[in-house]
Amino acid sequence: MRLKQGILVGGVDEAGRGSIIGPLVVAGVGVRESKLVELRKMGVRDSKTLTPRARARLFGQIIRIVDSICVRKVAPEEVDGNVMLHGLNKLEARVMARVIDSIGADEIYVDCCDVNPARFRESIDQRLSCRPRKIHSLHHADSLNVVVSAASIIAKITRDQEIQEIRNKYGPEIGSGYPSDATTMDFIRKWVANNGEAPDFARKSWKPLRQMLEQTAQCTLYGP
Repeated sequence: MRLKQGILVGGVDEAGRGSIIGPLVVAGVGVRESKLVELRKMGVRDSKTLTPRARARLFGQIIRIVDSICVRKVAPEEVDGNVMLHGLNKLEARVMARVIDSIGADEIYVDCCDVNPARFRESIDQRLSCRPRKIHSLHHADSLNVVVSAASIIAKITRDQEIQEIRNKYGPEIGSGYPSDATTMDFIRKWVANNGEAPDFARKSWKPLRQMLEQTAQCTLYGP
């Protein structure tokens, strides 16, 4: 049966790396070679090119068709701890390695966050407990490889669910959670002004928030 279905091909991608609110989510899926054509027929592609409705539809279909799946969420405080040590890429490599160990694929494709794909591949490889036959580290893998595209959809939907939970508790004013979103930054600015600190679900290591906190500390120290 294994020979007919082919090897287990894995894809790994993340969502929320650049966000200032919420977790970094890394997802991996393993799919038999014989099913890759099904993913393509379903319309699986890079999650960023899909509408929210299309992502939601494909999410359920992907869950049903894949042979293995793993999702890891990295809390803002863990992201902060690694950013302070200039180790965001190493954090992502470490989490991706855990995901790869979990999905048990024979051959892996990962979306590379490092400017040097070979270096990122090696960083992941050093952290693996069970090495697959081959790891492909590619820029824009989420648009080049259908299995990575499937992983990108899983990561994106999971990340959106996390943001929605925060939104349900604190209101729509949190926006998308990205620094480029004026609504998000207004929310954080008001929070810091009112509370003198950042919300627990925000990344304090990100420069815009770090500057807000520094200004607040100076005002507290020296007074009006």
